Amino acid sequence: MFELISTCGRARRGRFTTPHGTVETPVFMNVGTQAAIKGGLSSHDLHDLNCQIELCNTYHLHLRPGDELIRKMGGLHKFMGWSGPVLTDSGGFQIFSLAKLRKITEEGTAFNSHIDGRRIFMSPEDSIRIQSNLGSDIAMAFDECIGLPAPYDYVKASADRTLRWLTRCKAELERLRDLPDTVNPGQVLFGINQGATYHDIRIAHMDAIAALDLPGYAIGGLAVGESTQEMYDTIDAVEEHMPKDKPRYLMGVGTPSNIIEGVYRGIDFFDCVMPARNGRHGHLFTWEGVINIKNEKHAQDPNPIDSTCHCPVCEKYSRAYLRHLFASGEVLGLRLAVTHNLWFYNELVKRIRDSLDNGTFNEFRDTYSEILGRRI
Repeated sequence: MFELISTCGRARRGRFTTPHGTVETPVFMNVGTQAAIKGGLSSHDLHDLNCQIELCNTYHLHLRPGDELIRKMGGLHKFMGWSGPVLTDSGGFQIFSLAKLRKITEEGTAFNSHIDGRRIFMSPEDSIRIQSNLGSDIAMAFDECIGLPAPYDYVKASADRTLRWLTRCKAELERLRDLPDTVNPGQVLFGINQGATYHDIRIAHMDAIAALDLPGYAIGGLAVGESTQEMYDTIDAVEEHMPKDKPRYLMGVGTPSNIIEGVYRGIDFFDCVMPARNGRHGHLFTWEGVINIKNEKHAQDPNPIDSTCHCPVCEKYSRAYLRHLFASGEVLGLRLAVTHNLWFYNELVKRIRDSLDNGTFNEFRDTYSEILGRRI
């Protein structure tokens, strides 16, 4: 399913095939947590923005509208009108970040819904069954995401439990794929590496989950409190232990610079809520850095957000108009800002792929890794 086309140092150019299409890597997955992009964008919009794969969340869709309902509607692809590949997160991070009361045992996790407070239990098997009902192309293994800093002994015990949960996830998905009424019998499982910033735990855990020979692997539990350098150091420690012939996914990361540096360190898949979230607050990405469209200096600016950008927003609207929409509280402002930012992120990984194809990735990194995080 994964073809490694070329490399530049540790940076990789690849292609991943799913039942709903082929993904060119490195790739940024546009985050539609509740089967929708926050900011008023539709699945049709995502096609126009060159999105290759959409990420949806098991935790949120299980709570509302319910995975059984989505199954009856034919699965996520039909439910939200998206024909491309879909990855579903397992729900582990949302339980960590949203559930105020949770209890983790060997069997799974009990937690209170952030919507109505009702008590819910989710096991590895439950998470896989929910994702099977959703019919995603890539299902993520159920894991525990730990906030940092965390005690060594707890992290070690958690990583060991996550490994045991992964073997249960694998067995359950294999069982479900053989059922005659499975929504997506081509669904595959990615394992998740955990271990906080303790390199010895990370490496041992990666070696153990690699032995299960899964279709793909993720590095989880980063961007949750550690420094950027600690994150990069952790990736460096883990990467050489990740299978070379399988896709690598850095979960929940990140800024344009994080993506460039992640590719430099051998990562293929990325996701982050940042382009949509920042766009809704008026922070827009350009090839010269980040601007705040709410600033007074844009009130009479006739130029587009980025004069080099060919997104539908930059080709039609001025900074002055965008600022007016935000100042007036018009929902259209949010939609246009998110549209631009998602175009930028998808264009960013396209340019990274192009640079890997023509052997200029190192020059691309030298030019853009630092500048794209600059506040203008």
